[in-house]
Amino acid sequence: MTTTTTNVPPLLQNYLNEIGEAEHPVLTALRARTENHRLGKMAIAREQAALLTWLARLIRAEKYLEVGVFTGYSSTAVALTLPEHGTVTACDINVTFTDIARETWQAAGVAHKITLHLQPALLTLDDLIASGEAGSYDLALIDADKPPTPQYFERCLKLVRSGGVVAIDNVLLNGRVIENPSENVPPSLKILQDFNRNLPHDPRIVPITLPVGDGLTLLLKK
Repeated sequence: MTTTTTNVPPLLQNYLNEIGEAEHPVLTALRARTENHRLGKMAIAREQAALLTWLARLIRAEKYLEVGVFTGYSSTAVALTLPEHGTVTACDINVTFTDIARETWQAAGVAHKITLHLQPALLTLDDLIASGEAGSYDLALIDADKPPTPQYFERCLKLVRSGGVVAIDNVLLNGRVIENPSENVPPSLKILQDFNRNLPHDPRIVPITLPVGDGLTLLLKK
């Protein structure tokens, strides 16, 4: 979990941000507010959100799915990018964090685009599939607890259309993915290592992982 790109010096990253699209004032305020939170590192990096919104424009996204909302930076950024009739399906379990997200959505004028599901994300994703939503989303972001990443991925892949993108955050675990697992590390390390290793062999997707933030994997659905 990181709010910055770990392999780029901060001053250089600030410069890169400055020569990109300007950050919306609501997002700037949210980033400042979240920095003071004891779990502030759970927020997505500004440059990751910028990449997501750029992708959303590129693929003309109208329907976005997010697993892991926290205080709402990425959901707000993408919602601002979607057309007026666009929709965001947001999955989380924490009322305290998502109350801040709701405030941010209101401040940005995008609350009408967003539906928040407060229950374990796998339940919501299964409900969406059961209700006929498979193949209807343009873009999905997985930015949640790591052990269920393979399960989140399988469901999001069903829900995203052909030509759509599934993005997964924190796939480098601050560099620990290249370490040898031992008895003293959490099981999420081995799970994510196996998941990352299998991506190039999955015929359903075209994968690329970028060293942005703590690693952002983009999976193009064939």
